[in-house]
Amino acid sequence: MHTSLQDKVVLVTGAARGIGRAIAERFASEGSSVVVNDIDVDAAGAVVESIVASGGHARAVIADVSNGAQVAEMFDAVMTTHETVDVLVNNAGLVSPMLHFFDADEAWWRRIIDVNLTGHFLCAHQAARIMAKAGGGCIINMSSGGAISAHRAFTAYDASKGGIEALTRAMALDLGPYSIRVNALMPGSIDAAGLDIDQRSLRGENVPLGRIGDPRDITGAALFLASDDAEYITGDVIRIDGGMLAQQRSATVDIMPPSDFPKIENL
Repeated sequence: MHTSLQDKVVLVTGAARGIGRAIAERFASEGSSVVVNDIDVDAAGAVVESIVASGGHARAVIADVSNGAQVAEMFDAVMTTHETVDVLVNNAGLVSPMLHFFDADEAWWRRIIDVNLTGHFLCAHQAARIMAKAGGGCIINMSSGGAISAHRAFTAYDASKGGIEALTRAMALDLGPYSIRVNALMPGSIDAAGLDIDQRSLRGENVPLGRIGDPRDITGAALFLASDDAEYITGDVIRIDGGMLAQQRSATVDIMPPSDFPKIENL
């Protein structure tokens, strides 16, 4: 166990399923008090029940991270119960709907940017003030391979992830003097939804380690960044992708082939 994480208050956004849930459960197993955030009341409650049943400490706080008022209320609730926030994991984000650039509209663009990028800012802005007054803390943002290598039909998503990496570096500079470390994780192709065997095989066939990732594969890096072992690391991004981005050949990650692109005559 990471003894430096015992009794720490860890807020994980978008923690009702997938990577967020795995991270929340892993921190709880290390003795942290976990705040499970999501917009899905029932799913967030189920995560809390699972953690408590395993002997951990957790509570759910419902909020849409793209809404500043709801984010402020969430942190007020956390402070009322725990009086601090030691670690913020900015995991909440949208991947879909997948749209070709020609099919996209302003509402689609704004919703994904608001949740993925603005949500990171709003939560970090609240958490950093608490951490600064407490003498320090750790913020972990969630990037993606899309920050440096594009996906087809994911214009807004990739733009948001590139913004998250820029935000991570900028926050690290501004918050470093307050002993607040800010880093990001870059998951590769992760099966967060439970693909069938054939889909998992297809998506993992070109990954150097020979398989698609599992949400649990992300948790170790999150623990490391939050622990005292990473006390001199800030402004960095850790890849957890099975080697996917180190190769010249493309992994099987694009869901929309060019044959499905809009026809010129329909524009």
